[in-house]
Amino acid sequence: MLHCFDPIRTLSFWAILVRLTLAVVCGGVIGAERETKRRPAGFRTHILICLGAAITTLTSQYLLLSLHLFTDVARLGAQVISGIGFIGAGTIIVTRDKRVKGLTTAAGLWAAAIIGLACGAGYVECAVFSTLVVLVVELVLIRLEFKLTSKSTDLTLYIEYAHAVCMESVLTLLRERRVQIENLEISRIADTDAPDAPHHYCALIPIHSRAPLRPGDLRNDLTALPDILTVEEM
Repeated sequence: MLHCFDPIRTLSFWAILVRLTLAVVCGGVIGAERETKRRPAGFRTHILICLGAAITTLTSQYLLLSLHLFTDVARLGAQVISGIGFIGAGTIIVTRDKRVKGLTTAAGLWAAAIIGLACGAGYVECAVFSTLVVLVVELVLIRLEFKLTSKSTDLTLYIEYAHAVCMESVLTLLRERRVQIENLEISRIADTDAPDAPHHYCALIPIHSRAPLRPGDLRNDLTALPDILTVEEM
């Protein structure tokens, strides 16, 4: 550790003030990046979480060093790490097209809480370096992730069709588009509750395409096939 930060590791008034200020700065920097992308947990949320975690660590140290209550100093911090999950879960949503959003924000909240614990403990080097790493992940690596995922497409097709033979034309079209079929689940749906009622079929087809697909590309082509009732991309 850097010895120049040793005065901050004490429990003096100015040391505590610097630790809490550092928690506000680290949480605010991470939250500002989320705020610019209009995420549910933004600037103030990250600050409050990081600051609260720092206060938790300071309280643990105060109980041990000032009040001489010989308890596990890591116990309160452990509750922060596990308890932050309910806030992170509130940022995760499933969109109408069955895509999960908010996982990065939830992970950022969890990281901000742990950075706050480091700030409260006076571990300045770890807090600052971790904040920079989180920013690199959220600002720089997202471009690499986009380049990797933009070259391929994974989605699930939900198709309703009138006759069993319609699936042959669906599979032929997918093969022509060089789409790899990961699995195939077919069910029969009765049009009414009567025992001898007419029925139609539905299929769930997870697919993988090495070439990028724009939203609606396959849906439009499949809908144009005869006796195809419904096509959705999930």
